[in-house]
Amino acid sequence: MANDLIPTLAAARKAHQMTQAQLAESAGLSRMTVQRTEGGDLDPRYSTLAEMARVLGMDIIAVPSSLRPSLEAFIQAGGKFLGQPEGVDAPPSVVDSLRR
Repeated sequence: MANDLIPTLAAARKAHQMTQAQLAESAGLSRMTVQRTEGGDLDPRYSTLAEMARVLGMDIIAVPSSLRPSLEAFIQAGGKFLGQPEGVDAPPSVVDSLRR
């Protein structure tokens, strides 16, 4: 797992103003599992992380390491990173084609 996955889930839980107990109950986990996962005291199963993510409205995806910087830049730019003006040598923007 990416070393920032668990801190990302913990931050999302806090952003949703959920307690560890509320997340645990919604995900069908024990509060102790959520607490130990967030605290780094437990090496959780994928299914545990996937349930936590689901409750928080998130998906866990596998991305090739070589593409991660580009994907992060795309997300941070709000999906506009790949947009470019149409021109002779420029293909239509992926973002523009999705808007149609």
